[in-house]
Amino acid sequence: MEFTDYYKILELTKTASESDIKKAYRKLARKYHPDLSPNDKNAEQKFKEINEANEVLSNKENRKKYDKYGKDWKQADEFEKSGYNPNQQQNSGRRQQSSDFSGGFSDFFESMYGDAGGGRREAKYRGQDLNAELQLTLSDVYKTHKQTLTVNNKSIRITIPAGVENGQVIKIPGHGTPGANGGPNGDLFITFSISDIPDFKRDGSNLYSNVNLDLYTAVLGGDILLSTFDGKVKLKVQPETQTGTKVKLKGKGFPIYKTESSFGDLYITYTIKTPVSLTEKEIELFTELSKLRNHE
Repeated sequence: MEFTDYYKILELTKTASESDIKKAYRKLARKYHPDLSPNDKNAEQKFKEINEANEVLSNKENRKKYDKYGKDWKQADEFEKSGYNPNQQQNSGRRQQSSDFSGGFSDFFESMYGDAGGGRREAKYRGQDLNAELQLTLSDVYKTHKQTLTVNNKSIRITIPAGVENGQVIKIPGHGTPGANGGPNGDLFITFSISDIPDFKRDGSNLYSNVNLDLYTAVLGGDILLSTFDGKVKLKVQPETQTGTKVKLKGKGFPIYKTESSFGDLYITYTIKTPVSLTEKEIELFTELSKLRNHE
């Protein structure tokens, strides 16, 4: 089996951190994505190589096996159980030859999988894990819902729980690449990239929003209608409200992940808007008001 240098594919060294691997993968995936490089005949193949490299190096256990065993990393578990190290065997010249080696098995595999009569059975290997990124908005994850994804040309219907966090990773068991020789499939790991929407910003289960108040409501007080994720609510504004005043609406924030009927809070910050394009009458009244205030 020919050795594939996954570090070279991602333009990294073996000392690369998890963050380095993630950044390199995103950069190269965008560069060589077939949809973004329609005129590059090699883009699709390069994109597959980049994904394969990321699937191995972004998984701590797989990376450890790859660093130790190279091209034989998929057989790492069998090597560990037997104490066999193919690299040491090769370097010391002690690898045994047999008439069956041309069939793809060394004496080591014969001893593990052969029977007394000379027959053998092939080892079962677990499939590789896959990684995918799902881009959503706050509105998308306010309620639990189902969504169909296409991964490796296969449609997968998953349930997205309400309150999932930006950057959170969930595992879908058995939806990675197929195992070899009847081995189990790998798993699919989905990373959520969740963006804020114009009216709300999120911090954990709490939401934050800026609300404009007209000068008259700020001075005299009154009721305003405020939009939240579960509809409009009437909010009472106190007289003489100042710019920067904060109000908490308990339980009107974001759902708490996998905690039924539990929500964070919504924090409102008021900004007072000064009226513009005043009429002559309004200017007259404001002038009179100013005189009254200055005589106090």
